[in-house]
Amino acid sequence: MRAAMVVMLIVMPSVLLTSGSDDSAQIIALVAIFAALFTIVEYSASSPSLVEFRDAPPFNRVRFSALFATVLCLSVIFRGDAAPSAMTQFFQTSGTRVGETIDFPYSPVRLMLLMMPEDTSPMALAQLRDAAGLSYVISLFSIIWFVLLLRLQHWPRRGGAFNVWINLPTFDPTAGGDVVKRLMRDGRINIILGFLLPFLIPAVLKIAMNFGAPIRLVEPQTLIWTVSAWAFLPASIMMRGVALARVAQMIHLQRKRAYERAAAEGLLAA
Repeated sequence: MRAAMVVMLIVMPSVLLTSGSDDSAQIIALVAIFAALFTIVEYSASSPSLVEFRDAPPFNRVRFSALFATVLCLSVIFRGDAAPSAMTQFFQTSGTRVGETIDFPYSPVRLMLLMMPEDTSPMALAQLRDAAGLSYVISLFSIIWFVLLLRLQHWPRRGGAFNVWINLPTFDPTAGGDVVKRLMRDGRINIILGFLLPFLIPAVLKIAMNFGAPIRLVEPQTLIWTVSAWAFLPASIMMRGVALARVAQMIHLQRKRAYERAAAEGLLAA
């Protein structure tokens, strides 16, 4: 089921939109196959590899749902240009209102618009504004939803054991230093980075364009994936920071209970 959902996510823009060549369709199909194989291997293997919090739902489910919703909404919006309907009109109107609301000075959406070349058409800028605004709102809601689930479901344990090795395969607890302090430090860094990335990414792209790497977000599929990545990556990093801080808090509480239990049983020196 996970592999099937990943395939649906990757092929969704090319299926809903009529634009695109046969070569791009073949590349998308190849990427979807590799992503499905990676998902199957990653979640069926007994030892961890790259995916964090594999056995601590709904962390990955919230992240995937946010990306899926973003790609779906943007695909429906651009489908309205070729095959308009009541649904596409609803998404286009919603995107326009959200984009106009968030498009204020120094906002991430305004920075995305300023990134574009000066000769960009007003229609292309309006499409970018609507897509960026809607994507950014979805990413914010995903962060809020994850924090609510964290509080309501007592994540990550939810009544069971939490295996740090399985759920944090890239974290080495023996690398040196206190584990709790390292997790809290990494969590704070991820939260700060997730907050700053929506502002930094347009600046980095603008610098790259000035050095001879033009970015033309005219093709709908390119715009969909670029804007989705711009909104999803910071939200994902921020959720990871919140999750690391929660794991550090859990380990700290477990240590505190263990010390209190040992002191009550007289196992600690006075």
